[in-house]
Amino acid sequence: TLARHRLAHAHDGAICMKMIDKHVAWNALLLPILILLVWQGLALRAHTPLFPGPWQIMLSIGRLYPQIVGQLGHTLMRACIGFLVAATLMVPLGILLGRLKLLGQILEPAIDMLATLPPPAVVPIVMLFAGTGDAAKIVIICYAASVPLLMNTYEASKTVHPSANLVARALHLTRLEAMWHIDLPAALPMIATGIRLAVSSALLVSVTSEMLLATNGIGVFIQRQQENFQIAGGLAGIAFISLAGLIINSLVFQFEKRWLFWHYRNLDTNSKG
Repeated sequence: TLARHRLAHAHDGAICMKMIDKHVAWNALLLPILILLVWQGLALRAHTPLFPGPWQIMLSIGRLYPQIVGQLGHTLMRACIGFLVAATLMVPLGILLGRLKLLGQILEPAIDMLATLPPPAVVPIVMLFAGTGDAAKIVIICYAASVPLLMNTYEASKTVHPSANLVARALHLTRLEAMWHIDLPAALPMIATGIRLAVSSALLVSVTSEMLLATNGIGVFIQRQQENFQIAGGLAGIAFISLAGLIINSLVFQFEKRWLFWHYRNLDTNSKG
């Protein structure tokens, strides 16, 4: 009887939590819907193509959909290549600097300086060596994604618990083996945070670099639409890149939760304890 009572209580608690989640989800939708309605009302009142409402933007999406998707593909391709190059180079470098304390201390001021340098500021330098094509854009994206990856990996690697280094010595691991078996697993949670920041930076700078180094991509599409006073078309492009960023960030976070299940399990245990 006691077991049945506990089971019924747990079932009621699960139903209650589902109802709360649904209530929270509906409340989260209320504000965006209210903003869209107010926006549409103001647009109807203004009655000018320079201030389009959500309905006009939807019509522009339907009309320009093939062109927007094609340009968005160029943007996402460059962002992906720049991010992958940055991750391939910066994660090992961050772990190396964390393991080699003296080298890390020497290069840390330079890393801090690069963190404060906005990516558009390096565009003139990149143009001197890489021109204005895809290579230049990928270099700028790579630079933007490198900073959060390097800083997070380095900070996580240099703060590895001393007991982990004692384990490495007891097992007679080489420096390379210690970096692979000790430093990398210990740094994974902060590396994952750096990955999320780097993905956002890559998308942002991909659009910015296209506007500065005009060839193709969603950034060029938005710029051309605004130059021709097609504000609804420009906002349609912004809506697409925003939606793409939301989907990509959600996928990265879901992958992170599966990849670092042990980390989130420990966090849940500690929060309940």
